[in-house]
Amino acid sequence: MRDIAVRTPLLHFPVPGAPPDSRQLYIKAENLQPVGSFKLRGAYNKIASLTPEERQRGVIAYSSGNHAQGVAYAARALRVRAVIVMPKTAPAIKRESTAAMGAELVLVGPGSSERQAKAEELAREHGYIVVPPYNDEFIIAGQGTIGLEILEDLPDVDVVLAPVGGGGLVSGIATALKQSGRGAVRVIGVEPELAADAVASLRAGRVVAFSAEQTTRTIADGLRTQSIGEISFEHIRAFVDGIVTVSELEIQQAMRLLATNPKVIAEPSGAVTVAAFLFRAAELPAGRKYVAVVSGGNVEPEMLDRILGQPPGAF
Repeated sequence: MRDIAVRTPLLHFPVPGAPPDSRQLYIKAENLQPVGSFKLRGAYNKIASLTPEERQRGVIAYSSGNHAQGVAYAARALRVRAVIVMPKTAPAIKRESTAAMGAELVLVGPGSSERQAKAEELAREHGYIVVPPYNDEFIIAGQGTIGLEILEDLPDVDVVLAPVGGGGLVSGIATALKQSGRGAVRVIGVEPELAADAVASLRAGRVVAFSAEQTTRTIADGLRTQSIGEISFEHIRAFVDGIVTVSELEIQQAMRLLATNPKVIAEPSGAVTVAAFLFRAAELPAGRKYVAVVSGGNVEPEMLDRILGQPPGAF
């Protein structure tokens, strides 16, 4: 992926009002990828692993937006046909960007299970290779390169915070960190309170699915997955140290804070980690140096303007 994915910077992010000797926050700015999110890593790793015959058949993916753009970008780079099944409710900025990179769009309802079913139907009908958004070892390995980069840039990191939708990102990062001999680093997943299926799964000891009506309540459209993947779940149980949830108000307040630095404009899904750092400190492992993975910055301008225009609240 060296010639495709950007080696994104790790930015020290001072928190207003924090004492100089208190916890330090670093941002892993995956919003600076060519497609505006980390999803390019896993998508490219998966498509690059295909045989010439498989590439000739074309690929199909299902996504609410960021994985769609990652697959479209990777497929174009590798000269592979791409078909993407997206919800009609996906932000226009994500649909338009995906189409602009040459992918064919198929629009369905809001449920993640609905778009997965449609993609699998089309794959059977046309012979496409499915590039899943998270439940795949090549996808997880691609996302795990973020963990390796964090270790190179901040060897003494104490805690890494990663968003949880389908679980591929936190799985890859945690696996990379723990299997690099840095077991002391704590990896915490973060998801919205309104789409907390990963927390429910850990409590139940099995994958728990939420309804589309439940998950679509959150502003974090990239984390509306109805359940984490089975492969992701096993990685999470083995390598992730815990999962915390954040409220919708906390997500918006984190977005406002991040917007003070143009390099880290974050969509709601990308801001959940900073929300956890700001508002859920009592639920996080103790440490001095925290890395929050800002997974994407594909936020619609109207939404960002609306959130920035709200009263700032207290951090």
